[in-house]
Amino acid sequence: MSRHFENQVVVVTGASAGVGRATALAFARQGASVALLARGREGLESARREIELTGGKALPIVVDVADAATLDAAAETVERELGPIDIWVNNAMVTIFAPIDDITPGEFKRVTEVTYLGGVYGTMAALKRMRARDRGTIVQVSSALAYRSIPLQSAYCGAKHALTGFIDSLRSELLHDHSKIHVTAVQMPALNTPQFSWARNKLPNHPQPVPPIFDPDVAADAILFAASHHRRSVPVGGPTYLAEWGQKFLPGLLDRYLGRTAYKGQQTRESDSHDRPDNLFEPVAGDPGVRGTFGKVSKSRSPALWAEKNRTPLLIAAVALGTAAALGLLWGRRHNDHVRSIRR
Repeated sequence: MSRHFENQVVVVTGASAGVGRATALAFARQGASVALLARGREGLESARREIELTGGKALPIVVDVADAATLDAAAETVERELGPIDIWVNNAMVTIFAPIDDITPGEFKRVTEVTYLGGVYGTMAALKRMRARDRGTIVQVSSALAYRSIPLQSAYCGAKHALTGFIDSLRSELLHDHSKIHVTAVQMPALNTPQFSWARNKLPNHPQPVPPIFDPDVAADAILFAASHHRRSVPVGGPTYLAEWGQKFLPGLLDRYLGRTAYKGQQTRESDSHDRPDNLFEPVAGDPGVRGTFGKVSKSRSPALWAEKNRTPLLIAAVALGTAAALGLLWGRRHNDHVRSIRR
């Protein structure tokens, strides 16, 4: 097994479930000591046990990323217990499924505090330690929805758009300072995580990710790749490319298309209880695990991610094939000209 992150210290927020938990496990399998940050103690302890069963080292810390002071204190604990932080992954998020008219100001504020400010505060905590050493990597787990918003998730989409602006500003400042700290973003597609069973929902039916749906391990693979390669961003899955390029060139068409399809596309046919616990303000009790309830339709591989990871050799191969084709055409033309000159 590859041990690419041997002896490195990695912090993952939102590590009790879903993408964060899959990512923490993947880092641990490759030799990293992993700090697990989230609100849900049961999920954190379960993730810690999984990591330790594989021989890895994990430090669970119960923390709300919307609280800058406690998040900074958590970073201090990580450095004291595990050592200097090499990689910080901002992954924590919450969302709410509802039309804008049905979302209260307090709900908008909470989504923004966790999903946007949680990423800002995490980045600040990481930079505070990394700048002194002039090294380290910050991975922002982003989304296709950071470029193309969809209906019924306005608070989440707005927060992800804000993070894109924040990360772009930070990159420019680090370049100005000639810093060796690397910042990258990973744009995720729809994923089979527990969030659709514990997010606050005001829609008639149970929420679902918009197909095609990918396994959380695909996301973890992309995050580990981003943490070890100096890419500005890593799009994951074909739908992410379509969202980004569609927004660049056909935003009005996407407005109309999503207005027609995204209401039904984000709901199953099963009704949902609006009295069930949700994780907007407090963690839901129990161990949510890595995966959600859409395993039968989720994809375990992404050809588009494979192409993204191998884009340099693919580009070289494409140039080589193009050059060979051009030379073949040139030779054929010269050969035909030579034959015609002989016949004359």
